[in-house]
Amino acid sequence: MLHNGCLLLVDCDRERIDYLRTIFHFIDYELETVSDWASLKQRLTERDKDKCTSVLIGPDYSSDERKQLIDVIREETTDIALLQLLRKDQTTANVHVESPCIGAVSIPSQYEELIGLLYKAQLFQENCQNKSSGQRPLELFRSLSGNSRATRQINKMIEQVADTEATVLILGESGTGKEVVARKLHYNSSRRGKPFVPVNCGAIPADLLESELFGHEKGAFTGAISARQGRFEMADGGTLFLDEIGDMSMPMQVKLLRVLQERSFERVGSNKTIQCNVRIIAATHRNLEEAIKENRFREDLYYRLNVFPIEMPPLRERRDDIPVLVNDLIARIEKEKRGSVRLTPAAVMALTQFKWPGNVRELANLIERLAILYPYGIVDVKDLPEKFRVGMTISESTGDLPEVTVLGEESGVVESVPRLPNEGIDLKTHLSNLELNLIRQALDESDGVVAHAAKRLNMRRTTLVEKLRKFGLQRTHETTNI
Repeated sequence: MLHNGCLLLVDCDRERIDYLRTIFHFIDYELETVSDWASLKQRLTERDKDKCTSVLIGPDYSSDERKQLIDVIREETTDIALLQLLRKDQTTANVHVESPCIGAVSIPSQYEELIGLLYKAQLFQENCQNKSSGQRPLELFRSLSGNSRATRQINKMIEQVADTEATVLILGESGTGKEVVARKLHYNSSRRGKPFVPVNCGAIPADLLESELFGHEKGAFTGAISARQGRFEMADGGTLFLDEIGDMSMPMQVKLLRVLQERSFERVGSNKTIQCNVRIIAATHRNLEEAIKENRFREDLYYRLNVFPIEMPPLRERRDDIPVLVNDLIARIEKEKRGSVRLTPAAVMALTQFKWPGNVRELANLIERLAILYPYGIVDVKDLPEKFRVGMTISESTGDLPEVTVLGEESGVVESVPRLPNEGIDLKTHLSNLELNLIRQALDESDGVVAHAAKRLNMRRTTLVEKLRKFGLQRTHETTNI
């Protein structure tokens, strides 16, 4: 979310400065003004880098004057965002915005437009600071994100087993983050400095998997023109991650079982025994107990692998994690310099209602898609792809519960009370939705006048303004033209 900051305005028009100061005060943003190049240079020299995020250049400067201003700014700093202010009769379509400027805003301004531009400026500065500090890209596998009970339990299990030699079997639907868990187990173990070698057993043809795992000697089969190490040798001293082990053929299961028992193997085409020091972590989306009954998986191999099982719940069963995951996925996109995007609380709330058949992988794909469609923008519910809004009525999107009519204790009094669904509800989400719905109603009934809506809700105007920011609410008429 947008945090409070400071914007430096370069302008000489007193009336416009007063107008803009009122606007920025409304959104809790500090506005400083300078009217000449000397003052601008002095202010940039002494600025607080954590607070002053951007410079807004007034509309009355000519193209040459703007270029000179930009040169002055860039002489002092490269990590401050440059914005251009447009007059009422100007638009970005007919006014040339120099490439160093990341965007332009017109006056009178719309709330969504202004907040979006400030987000963009804030992200620009953060990216510049990360570059200068040499901060490494986020590696999300080192933390299993989320605050739900299920995620906390999995993190606790990882802590308990990570620094042991126990074989771990990770179970769960596709896309739930099984490899994330495997990498975290390796990262938190004593083998951390050694290789982590993943192999997808389901993606390699059965007749090639043996060579892939154990290696081969020159001439062992047609096409073997040189000797080659297998994954077991590559992972020596480290961790071998056998993904989708439920898709491994029965003959290969026998060979793998022998390696797990004896900790030794031979390359294809060789009779020389090679000792291996690897920790095995396996994963599958299949039900191995059912596979055993159907003679598709060896029971002895199952018990050899199933020393310490970790079951990954699907995303639909840990909806509380979605806001945290959204933030982490956006952070990863930003660190990888692939843009950025922000979601309103209402949009995040809509995502928590989706079933997520593709689990975390599907959520990651959605965030990447939104970052492409709305670069450095703000995504609301209406901007989400249709399937994430299918079946959402007004009452569902605002969190209303089905109602049941009952007879009150007072004679003749009939009242409607919420009925708790059989599957239960997320009370925190429901109360947040209910609050959002009532605020919207108050604004509608007050024609968008915040002061009147606050009176209807029996709260201070400043409190309501804060809640409007919290929920990412926007009006299409009176309150957008701030």
